[in-house]
Amino acid sequence: MPLHSRRDIDLAATPAADDKQGQAYLPDFRAPGTVLVVLLVAELVAIALTLTSYEPGTFLTELSKMSMYVLWLALLGTGLLSLIRPWVENHGGAGAFVVCFVVLEIMCLMVAEMTWQITLKFGGSGIINDTHGRFILRTFAASSIIIALSMRYLYVASEWRRSIVLEAEARISALQALIRPHFLFNSMNTIASLIRSDPHQAEEAVEDLADLLRANLGAQKNRASLKQELEIAAIYQRMEKLRLGDRLRVRWDLSDLPMRAMIPSLTIQPLLENAIYHGIELLPDGGEVHVSGRIAGDSLEIKMSNPIARNEKRRVGGNKMALQNIRQRFELAYGSKAKFDVHETDDSYSVSLVFPRNESGL
Repeated sequence: MPLHSRRDIDLAATPAADDKQGQAYLPDFRAPGTVLVVLLVAELVAIALTLTSYEPGTFLTELSKMSMYVLWLALLGTGLLSLIRPWVENHGGAGAFVVCFVVLEIMCLMVAEMTWQITLKFGGSGIINDTHGRFILRTFAASSIIIALSMRYLYVASEWRRSIVLEAEARISALQALIRPHFLFNSMNTIASLIRSDPHQAEEAVEDLADLLRANLGAQKNRASLKQELEIAAIYQRMEKLRLGDRLRVRWDLSDLPMRAMIPSLTIQPLLENAIYHGIELLPDGGEVHVSGRIAGDSLEIKMSNPIARNEKRRVGGNKMALQNIRQRFELAYGSKAKFDVHETDDSYSVSLVFPRNESGL
């Protein structure tokens, strides 16, 4: 992968232009997993209600009737919430609770009344062993409790998702704070040495350093496209190339990866920084950092490897802090779907990232 020229770098998307993404109070009710959970919970509710009211020898009959009734309520409620979800989300947590509660309660009462009238007309009174008033009242009481508990669960789940996002943003801020002073000092010294010998290159180096600092200190998004991540890494590589010269070589083999794929922001550049700072810089003759990538089914894999000095290591443990930060953010973003592996030998060090493929619409 060739380095981008500075004119090709577009870091305008790195500031948080779309950072105000509120956490959804309601889940995606159209997702198969959500529908399955709703059906399972509805059936458990039907079993619980049947156990409290059945007569000996009629359990299966009563359960079939209760299941039919409760499952229809659950499916209708799920479909209704999926329709009003965009509108409900604009009302905030408390407003969404009230709106959902009222809408679902009205739906339950309407279905109860329709069920009573249809049963009375076509099925006789034996299907519902209750009076009209008690049947409506029992439906109202049971649905009120279940809806309230469900809305409370959704609120807790929403706050949990929100806390995960806030924690991820805090980890990004911590990673941004890891820009090492020695890199800034070395960069400024390199620029100072170029001012007289090569003013044009010195000017480009200042612009690259400004772009790199802006990208690191101004980025607030949890995700960035792979293209944006590689552009930031390319800027960092150019800055280090000015200082290390031919001692630093970076080979990019990422042509097979989709550049629109989304990845937790500030991932590639810190890994490249670790490879240079803890590997290449300690070798008298330098070495090559190899960055490769491939598509593995529905996942993407990125691997970065570099040579290391056998008997020389940095005294500070900044690499472990940065790697742990990235590992935790990948766990927050993807859970068990992501893998973060580190492999170290006497003369090499490699980091492998595997994460789900997700492309933006840019």
